[in-house]
Amino acid sequence: MKFVDTNIFLRYLTGDDERKAQACFNLFQRVKVGQEKITTCQAVMTEIVYVLSSRQLYNLSPADIATRLRPIILLKGFYLPNKRMYLRALDIYANYSKLDFEDALIAAYLEKEKYHGLYSYDRGFDELSQVKRVEP
Repeated sequence: MKFVDTNIFLRYLTGDDERKAQACFNLFQRVKVGQEKITTCQAVMTEIVYVLSSRQLYNLSPADIATRLRPIILLKGFYLPNKRMYLRALDIYANYSKLDFEDALIAAYLEKEKYHGLYSYDRGFDELSQVKRVEP
């Protein structure tokens, strides 16, 4: 199994370098059919979303980002610890405009672990009925 860095995902998702995008497409096709296994980590997934949403670079909407990332996360040969949690975080991110991806990931984690309370000053969490935000 090989680890995949942020720039591989970005080249594939944006196509901003045609030659590299094709090479990344080929890699993900091999992963899709089980010829190759890959993995990455939370930092990479968070950085992908951050870069794609950046106003200076790609300025993609949360819904567009979720639509692009979901098929990659679901690839047969792609191992991602807590894969379901990331899929849930993408749903939350796409549907709650006051939450950035990191907050959506926190909300998904709270759901997964069945935590009901959260200490935070971030009022965006108030949109989520399943999260009880309190200030210290």
